[in-house]
Amino acid sequence: MMGTAESGLLAVGLGHYLTVSAILFTLGIFGIFLNRKNLIVIMMSIELMLLAVNINMVAFSAYLNDLVGQVFTMLILTVAAAEAAIGLAIVVVFYRNKRSIEVEDINEMKG
Repeated sequence: MMGTAESGLLAVGLGHYLTVSAILFTLGIFGIFLNRKNLIVIMMSIELMLLAVNINMVAFSAYLNDLVGQVFTMLILTVAAAEAAIGLAIVVVFYRNKRSIEVEDINEMKG
Protein backbone atom coordinates (compact mmCIF):
# COMPACT_ATOMS: atom_id res chain seq x y z
CA MET A 1 0.00 0.00 0.00
CA MET A 2 1.48 3.30 -1.04
CA GLY A 3 1.72 6.27 1.31
CA THR A 4 1.55 4.38 4.58
CA ALA A 5 4.07 3.82 7.33
CA GLU A 6 4.88 0.33 5.97
CA SER A 7 6.31 1.78 2.74
CA GLY A 8 8.83 3.85 4.65
CA LEU A 9 6.92 7.13 4.56
CA LEU A 10 5.97 8.85 7.78
CA ALA A 11 2.30 8.65 8.67
CA VAL A 12 0.79 11.87 10.01
CA GLY A 13 -0.60 11.23 13.45
CA LEU A 14 -2.29 13.14 16.23
CA GLY A 15 1.04 14.31 17.66
CA HIS A 16 1.97 16.04 14.43
CA TYR A 17 -1.27 18.02 14.36
CA LEU A 18 -0.87 18.98 18.01
CA THR A 19 2.71 20.11 17.37
CA VAL A 20 1.68 22.32 14.44
CA SER A 21 -1.18 23.69 16.51
CA ALA A 22 1.11 24.47 19.45
CA ILE A 23 3.55 26.26 17.14
CA LEU A 24 0.76 28.36 15.60
CA PHE A 25 -0.66 29.22 19.01
CA THR A 26 2.79 30.25 20.27
CA LEU A 27 3.32 32.43 17.19
CA GLY A 28 -0.02 34.09 17.89
CA ILE A 29 0.95 34.82 21.49
CA PHE A 30 4.32 36.22 20.41
CA GLY A 31 2.56 38.36 17.79
CA ILE A 32 0.40 39.92 20.47
CA PHE A 33 3.10 40.52 23.06
CA LEU A 34 5.92 41.60 20.74
CA ASN A 35 3.85 44.01 18.68
CA ARG A 36 1.75 46.22 20.93
CA LYS A 37 1.39 49.12 18.49
CA ASN A 38 -0.32 47.86 15.33
CA LEU A 39 -3.93 46.79 15.77
CA ILE A 40 -4.05 44.82 12.51
CA VAL A 41 -1.17 42.58 13.60
CA ILE A 42 -2.83 42.01 16.97
CA MET A 43 -6.07 41.00 15.26
CA MET A 44 -4.19 38.64 12.91
CA SER A 45 -2.43 37.08 15.89
CA ILE A 46 -5.74 36.46 17.63
CA GLU A 47 -7.08 34.79 14.49
CA LEU A 48 -3.94 32.65 14.32
CA MET A 49 -4.51 31.51 17.89
CA LEU A 50 -8.13 30.71 17.08
CA LEU A 51 -7.09 28.65 14.06
CA ALA A 52 -4.63 26.73 16.21
CA VAL A 53 -7.45 25.80 18.57
CA ASN A 54 -9.55 24.73 15.59
CA ILE A 55 -6.76 22.45 14.38
CA ASN A 56 -6.75 20.83 17.81
CA MET A 57 -10.50 20.33 17.72
CA VAL A 58 -10.47 18.77 14.25
CA ALA A 59 -7.49 16.54 15.08
CA PHE A 60 -9.12 15.21 18.24
CA SER A 61 -12.43 14.83 16.43
CA ALA A 62 -10.81 12.69 13.74
CA TYR A 63 -8.80 10.76 16.32
CA LEU A 64 -11.92 9.94 18.36
CA ASN A 65 -14.11 9.29 15.26
CA ASP A 66 -16.60 11.92 16.41
CA LEU A 67 -17.94 14.73 14.23
CA VAL A 68 -18.88 17.06 17.08
CA GLY A 69 -15.46 18.77 17.10
CA GLN A 70 -15.58 19.35 13.36
CA VAL A 71 -19.10 20.81 13.48
CA PHE A 72 -18.11 23.04 16.39
CA THR A 73 -15.05 24.17 14.43
CA MET A 74 -17.27 25.22 11.53
CA LEU A 75 -19.38 27.29 13.92
CA ILE A 76 -16.24 28.89 15.40
CA LEU A 77 -14.94 29.75 11.92
CA THR A 78 -18.26 31.36 11.04
CA VAL A 79 -18.24 33.52 14.15
CA ALA A 80 -14.54 34.36 13.63
CA ALA A 81 -15.21 35.52 10.05
CA ALA A 82 -18.02 37.79 11.24
CA GLU A 83 -15.85 39.10 14.07
CA ALA A 84 -12.97 39.82 11.69
CA ALA A 85 -15.24 41.68 9.27
CA ILE A 86 -16.76 43.82 12.03
CA GLY A 87 -13.36 44.45 13.63
CA LEU A 88 -11.87 45.49 10.30
CA ALA A 89 -14.79 47.83 9.65
CA ILE A 90 -14.26 49.46 13.05
CA VAL A 91 -10.55 49.86 12.34
CA VAL A 92 -11.25 51.44 8.93
CA VAL A 93 -13.69 53.96 10.45
CA PHE A 94 -11.23 54.74 13.26
CA TYR A 95 -8.42 55.25 10.73
CA ARG A 96 -10.57 57.66 8.73
CA ASN A 97 -11.21 59.74 11.83
CA LYS A 98 -7.80 59.67 13.55
CA ARG A 99 -5.39 58.79 10.68
CA SER A 100 -3.80 56.16 12.92
CA ILE A 101 -4.48 52.58 14.05
CA GLU A 102 -2.04 52.50 16.93
CA VAL A 103 -3.33 50.88 20.09
CA GLU A 104 -2.37 53.92 22.17
CA ASP A 105 -4.65 56.12 20.05
CA ILE A 106 -7.54 53.68 20.46
CA ASN A 107 -7.29 53.97 24.24
CA GLU A 108 -8.63 57.52 23.85
CA MET A 109 -12.04 56.01 23.07
CA LYS A 110 -12.46 54.84 26.67
CA GLY A 111 -15.01 56.54 28.89
